[in-house]
Amino acid sequence: MSTNDSPEESGPGPEGQPPKDVQAQPVQQPAQEPAQQPAQEPAQAADQPAQAADQPEETGRQRLAAGLWPPRVSRAQLIVALLLFVLGLGLAIQVRSNSDSSALRGARQEDLVRILDELDGRTKRLEEEKQALEDQRRELESSSNQAEEARKQTVEKERQLGILAGTVAAQGPGITLKITDPTGQVQSDQLLDTLQELRAAGAEAIQINGVRIVAGSYFSDENGGVAIDGKKITQPYEFKVIGKPQDLEPALNIPGGVVQTLEKEQATVAVTRSAKIVVDALRAAKQPDYARSSS
Repeated sequence: MSTNDSPEESGPGPEGQPPKDVQAQPVQQPAQEPAQQPAQEPAQAADQPAQAADQPEETGRQRLAAGLWPPRVSRAQLIVALLLFVLGLGLAIQVRSNSDSSALRGARQEDLVRILDELDGRTKRLEEEKQALEDQRRELESSSNQAEEARKQTVEKERQLGILAGTVAAQGPGITLKITDPTGQVQSDQLLDTLQELRAAGAEAIQINGVRIVAGSYFSDENGGVAIDGKKITQPYEFKVIGKPQDLEPALNIPGGVVQTLEKEQATVAVTRSAKIVVDALRAAKQPDYARSSS
C-alpha cells in the first residue's frame, strides 16, 4: 500500500496538471512581472516626449513676468520703499522752493535792472506812506482840538480816495505818453502792460484818450482799435499820468521795457515830462450793493 500511494502523490493528475505541491509554489509569477515592465516603460518614455512637444517652451520674458508677478514683498522691503518715497518727496519740495531763485539766475540783465528799479520804487513809496501816517498820529496826539484835526484829516482822506476812485479831477507833475500806431499792431494787452508799468512806477492818476483809469478798468480789442471799460478808443493813444516824472519816464525807457516793446511793433512812442498834468476825466460814483462800512 505504501508503494502504490507514493506514485499517486507525485505523479500527474488525471488531466495532466502538475502535482499539488508544485502548483502551490509561486515560482513563475515573479518571472512574469519583469517580463511585463520592460514592455510598458518604452511606451511611457515615448509618451513623455510627445507631451513635452505639445507644450510650447516658455520664453525668457514669460519667465521674468512669472517671477515678478504676483509680487512677493516682505516687510523690510515695504519699509525701504516708504523711506525712498519720503526722500523723493523731500527732494521735490526742495527743488520747487529753489525754482524762484533759479528763474532770477536765468533772467536777462535788462529784466534784473527793471525788477530792481520796481522794488526800489515800491520800498520808497511805502516808507513815505509810513512817515505820513506817523505824522498824522503825532498831530492827533499833540493837537489841542483833536476833533477838528480829525475832521481835517477825514476831509483830506476823502479827497485822496476820490482821486483814486476817479470821482474828482486831479492835477500835478507827471508825464504825457503818446503812442502812434500806423500799422495797427498795438493791441490791448500791450496797452495794459504799459498801464501796469506806470502803476508800478508810482502813477497816482491816469487817463487814456479821455477815459479815467481806476482799479476796475479793463481792456479789450475792438475792430480797428482798443476798448477801455467798453468805450472804444483809437490811436494815437495818449496817456496823461500824474506822478513823479523822475520815476515814471525811466520805468518806460529801461532796456526791454515798454518803449522797446512797442517800437518792435513799428509804433512810435513819445514821452514828455511836465510840471502840471491835468486829469479831468471823471467816473460816476457807484454805490455798492452789498458792501458796508465796518466802522
